[in-house]
Amino acid sequence: MADPTSRVLELLSLLQTHRFWTGAELSERLGVSDRTLRRDIERLRSLGYPVDATPGAAGGYRLAAGAHMPPLLLDDDEAVAIAVGLRAATGAAVAGIEETSLRALAKLEQVLPDRLRRRVAAVHANVVPLRWGGTGPTVDAEALAVLAQACRDHEQVRFDYERRDGDGSRRLVEPHQLVSAGRRWYLVAWDVRREDWRTFRVDRMTEPRLAGVRFRPRPLPADDAAAFVEQAMRDMPSRHRAVVEVHAPLEQVEPVARRLGAEVEAPEGSPVRVTVRAEWPEWPAHAAIMLASEFPVGIEATDELAELLDRMADGIRRAGLRRLAAPDG
Repeated sequence: MADPTSRVLELLSLLQTHRFWTGAELSERLGVSDRTLRRDIERLRSLGYPVDATPGAAGGYRLAAGAHMPPLLLDDDEAVAIAVGLRAATGAAVAGIEETSLRALAKLEQVLPDRLRRRVAAVHANVVPLRWGGTGPTVDAEALAVLAQACRDHEQVRFDYERRDGDGSRRLVEPHQLVSAGRRWYLVAWDVRREDWRTFRVDRMTEPRLAGVRFRPRPLPADDAAAFVEQAMRDMPSRHRAVVEVHAPLEQVEPVARRLGAEVEAPEGSPVRVTVRAEWPEWPAHAAIMLASEFPVGIEATDELAELLDRMADGIRRAGLRRLAAPDG
């Protein structure tokens, strides 16, 4: 390749795949001699790119992590994906990441070609996130980084934790994986002192920090971390519960119940039982009404939830019903 600058940029693009390249492979891809390749490697190092070299006949090169972040080479699709991701992160549930994402996005869009900037703008203008339930809790970006590193490196973590009842405790855990559920983040981990698997809300942690002790990963008692968190949320005691006995075939009831995030049981010779739990009575009440609107049902509910259902039913009976024209589409 005649232009040394273009050649070095192509070399950097190859190294940024993070695979190990032999010297012969790089020389062949770039069409240069071993001596020229070594000179180009030194140019990258002088620019701040930490290139590790392995000597010998089977030696080669790999881009390593350095003390600071040098410039990246991105292809078109990668640049668009990062820009779209940064725009989405400006409304994320991670505390402090909104401003950081905006700064990074401003830098990236400043150097994007017009054609790529138009692609990013088109996606942003035509995709609007729907956020349920208000702002919700936020988590600290640094805490997520510490926990993610601990999961990757199999290193124990210490943190103070506030339980659902407000009591505090100090925890030492072996992190397994982070799980995001809507605007909430959960850590699945082995609790060292309690000798059991637990889920922890990241927004209830205070200053998670690496403990400096490595551990051997344990088998998780679930298909994956997401399934473990889902089961833990189902097992969690809730203030309000509605049990709806549905007189309809399971195959008809199950899709509706799953959309409601409800538990489904099909006892032999009995109606299908759908259980909805929540900290507030409104959601189980709405779920019970939705089931009752589609199937013959019987409802069991806590006192506060039963009173709410009675008020909702009375309000619907008293309301005057007017039919509106169907919306377009």
